[in-house]
Amino acid sequence: MTVWVVVSILALILSPLAWLRPSRKQSGQMALRMEARRMGLAMQLAPQEWPHWLPKEPPSPCAQYLRPRRQGRSDSWCYWQTTPGVWLNQWREPCADAAHAEQLARLPESVYKVEAGPQMVALYWGERGETAVLQDIAAVLNALA
Repeated sequence: MTVWVVVSILALILSPLAWLRPSRKQSGQMALRMEARRMGLAMQLAPQEWPHWLPKEPPSPCAQYLRPRRQGRSDSWCYWQTTPGVWLNQWREPCADAAHAEQLARLPESVYKVEAGPQMVALYWGERGETAVLQDIAAVLNALA
């Protein structure tokens, strides 16, 4: 009887430690983020206000992967993926730039938004997929920078 009481007390003391262990999803996200860091991408969780016309509301905050732009690039643009392979700007017009459209077509459907400013190219991603998906994302960000 005393053994069972001791075992029960130990189980009650140690059970909260199981909550501190990250889930499989969190472990996968951490691995992707570390690999992105090795590839030279910056990552942060950024709060977003998504357009009302998107068919499915992406998460907020969302994982934002960043790459600095090359010297002399001053164009600014922003595209949202409404359905797989369909990229629209803020006026819901499809991407007209052939070079951008070619790069955006390489992205997975779990990418919600790609935007560029004078200093950075940013990509908002649901972090679903393996390292191969991350390599595709890094290649697109390099090409768009």
